[in-house]
Amino acid sequence: MKILLHICCAPCAIYPFRKLTSDGYQVAGFWYNPNVHPYTEYLNRLNSVKLLEQLYGWEIEYLDEYDLEKFLKAVSDNPEVGIRCRQCYRMRLEKTAEFTKSSGIDLFTTTLSVSPYQDHKLIKEQGERAAQKFGVRFLYEDFTPGYREAHQEAKEKGLHMQKYCGCIYSERERYDKKAQKPPQAMARTPGSAKST
Repeated sequence: MKILLHICCAPCAIYPFRKLTSDGYQVAGFWYNPNVHPYTEYLNRLNSVKLLEQLYGWEIEYLDEYDLEKFLKAVSDNPEVGIRCRQCYRMRLEKTAEFTKSSGIDLFTTTLSVSPYQDHKLIKEQGERAAQKFGVRFLYEDFTPGYREAHQEAKEKGLHMQKYCGCIYSERERYDKKAQKPPQAMARTPGSAKST
């Protein structure tokens, strides 16, 4: 069975590609990430996924639309962690579900669930909603067991290693100490300021 894998970045794609393939799926990757800021970071991540495709020979489709304004409009009224993440997941997973449907594939998943810093409950919720909206199925899988090893492999292969989740707010939280939450609060809000 074929499955479409939404890819948030090259390091996070390594383990899911392998795990899904070993589970018997025919995996096709899909790039769509309008949240990434600044544009130079977006290009670094996009080019790194293209390098990943060349290195491993994986099939990856690209929706190279830098919809930054659309993303900012969706989250600007309430950019708090969790609320903005819900919108970010929704945008990316809806586009993935739509592409899944138009490609004649029945099932999709995402590399977002590789990171221990993301909100897995929200990912699952938004994936299932997107699947229902477009009449396809969403496979939630906790890919975190492969996070460290895949990121080490990515470093060794020279793939771009981002320092923050992707959006302008997470970039600020990563570098602006005053904008960061206390460590206890951050531990309860995955996806806040650490990298994916």
